[in-house]
Amino acid sequence: MPPPADIVKVAIEWPGAFPKLMEIDQKKPLSAIIKEVCEGWSVQNHENYALQNADSTNFYITEKNRNDIKNGSILRLTKSPATTAQELHERIQSSSMDAKQALKDLASSSRDVTFAQEFINLDGISLLTQMVESGTERYQKLQKIMKPCFGDLLSFTLTAFVELMDHGIVSWDTFSVAFIKKIASYVSKSAMDAAVLQRSLAILESMVLNSQDLYQKVAQEITIGQLIPHLQGADQDIQTYTIAVINALFLKAPEEKRQLDEHVSILDCPLTEMAHILAQKQLRAIILTNVIRSPKPINDEMAHQLYVLQVLTFNLLEDRMMTKMDPQDQAQRDIIFELRRIAFDVECDSTNSGSMEKRKSMYTRDYKKLGFINHVNPAVDFTQIPPGMLALDNMLYFARHHQDAYVRIVLENSSREDKHECPFGRSSIELTKMLCEILKVGELPSENCHDFHPMFFTHDRSFEEFFCICIQLLNKTWKEMRATSEDFNKVMQVVREQIMRALTVKPNSLDQFKSRLQNLSYTEILKIRQSERMNQEDFQSRPILELREKIQPEIMELIKQQRLNRLCEGTCFRKISSRRRQDKFWYCRLSPNHKVLHYGDLEESPQGEVPHDSLQDKLPVADIKAVVTGKDCPHMKEKGALKQNKEVLELAFSILYESDEYLNFIAPDKHEYCVWTDGLNALLGKEMSSEFTKSDLDTLLSMEMKLRLLDLENIQIPEAPPPIPKEPSNYDFVYDCN
Repeated sequence: MPPPADIVKVAIEWPGAFPKLMEIDQKKPLSAIIKEVCEGWSVQNHENYALQNADSTNFYITEKNRNDIKNGSILRLTKSPATTAQELHERIQSSSMDAKQALKDLASSSRDVTFAQEFINLDGISLLTQMVESGTERYQKLQKIMKPCFGDLLSFTLTAFVELMDHGIVSWDTFSVAFIKKIASYVSKSAMDAAVLQRSLAILESMVLNSQDLYQKVAQEITIGQLIPHLQGADQDIQTYTIAVINALFLKAPEEKRQLDEHVSILDCPLTEMAHILAQKQLRAIILTNVIRSPKPINDEMAHQLYVLQVLTFNLLEDRMMTKMDPQDQAQRDIIFELRRIAFDVECDSTNSGSMEKRKSMYTRDYKKLGFINHVNPAVDFTQIPPGMLALDNMLYFARHHQDAYVRIVLENSSREDKHECPFGRSSIELTKMLCEILKVGELPSENCHDFHPMFFTHDRSFEEFFCICIQLLNKTWKEMRATSEDFNKVMQVVREQIMRALTVKPNSLDQFKSRLQNLSYTEILKIRQSERMNQEDFQSRPILELREKIQPEIMELIKQQRLNRLCEGTCFRKISSRRRQDKFWYCRLSPNHKVLHYGDLEESPQGEVPHDSLQDKLPVADIKAVVTGKDCPHMKEKGALKQNKEVLELAFSILYESDEYLNFIAPDKHEYCVWTDGLNALLGKEMSSEFTKSDLDTLLSMEMKLRLLDLENIQIPEAPPPIPKEPSNYDFVYDCN
């Protein structure tokens, strides 16, 4: 007979004694269970003790989380959070060598929210900030005694502070200017312990993101010149935190503070004056040389920060993109006159001889050649937002910096028949709008995206150069398609496809991007489309459909086995909270007999599969009642940032078991989400309905159909694979000279 659902069998440890096997009745108060355990070892004052997970987390068992205890769990009897907090509060203030160990213990214990609450109740945050500011005599004395270990001492203090603040119990608005100045001083020092520097940067980032008031104070203390040396170092973690601080300051900067005085050196510029700083040559060049082109591979967190930097840089264009042109503004009209002057080498002086009517006729003729929709007053063309004035800015940049190409395009089209000319003005406006859509100008950075493009870090005016390459591509494609004015939208669709396909290979430079586009001519796009159409083609004849129906169950079984095999290999999931970087992981995998899910917390991201025996918790597949996804998941219904994040919502799923117990997941990416939801549905005998299953089914069915329809009569299929050919005399053919 199975034991009652409320009884959990565990092992409990006590230092210096043999562990005890014990049955815990979950209906009993936790204090009664602790009292019973203490009496078993003749431990007095049970109210000063608590139970704790005996794994790497060391989290305390409370009334809130006691239901997480599973059969076979190992617990530890230890001092209560309140007692431990009180002891550490006293030990870290001592003048002895024990203070260093106490701070180390505090940094470790602060990860637990129960302990954190007790320590904060003792005004522990204030004590730590005073210690950082060297406000206590004991701490100053301790610095002198332990001068060689001061880096470790400070590192443990800052780590404890970060962990305590990470729980969101204390508001960030409570910190003094003296504390901010001290943290900023650790960042500005050239030679600082790496751990201290990393924690200091993390604290500054959190301050800026969590408080508008602290943003102002932090921004006044830190300059670009102080951050640049950290980007030039070899430690990628410190580089990541440094870029994260720049991103945070830039993200929180009010609109009026996003302008940079041209007479102020960028190195001395406080980070309240943020706009165009990201586009400054020195900072961009340092990131390109020391981060993007570093021999070290870029990890996911760095890729995310570079993506955020890229998005924020392009978002500087939003103001111009959403600004309509004022047809009555003479300064803006002068830009159009400048485009005409450069194209036709004429002066736009209103005092020129000739009647007003003659000049108007001449202007109208030239504006028509320039490809504007409104030939009489081209300013009207730029009243559409987006792209607004950004399109005119791009046209002027192209005319001034690529004058030969600009003049050639304008004159080339003005010499064609009216219906075959590629209208430069209209094309530039629509192309600018398209590029803004592709680069998502004006949108906030996504929380989980790592999609940065190295080529945008290679030029100070990368968007304008991007436009210049694409407008020449558009003109080339127009000629290749022999397009007329009626084909304008078709040409734009092809150009969009060419740009998107070229961007997928992540070119390292604008020249590589241009070279890639050269290979994606209109003819090549037609070939690619034809090839894709043939691969996706679904024959509709009755015999083919019958064969397809016959094969489909075999393919679905193959996909099911693949999904279950992936579940057996397991996946590392990241624990997500209000802060992105916390490096807390847990692992889950299916047993080889498909009967049990093994899961447990990890110290760090694993380099391979995690053995079953190292995962502490188990969930029998037979106990699983349902799998829920998205907003139906319990952890998506909780208050907090996760609920608002659409991308996280799309990666969330939960397993319902027993009465109302859930095992909550947030997949690392869409592929893992589909693999796990498919695999769990397969275990429950339900349909696998993810988009990846549909894609895999189409691919495998198509391949199997083509193989079965091959004419293999009189063709002998070898039993052994063919021999591997000899190595070539040289490998010159490997290198692409272009």
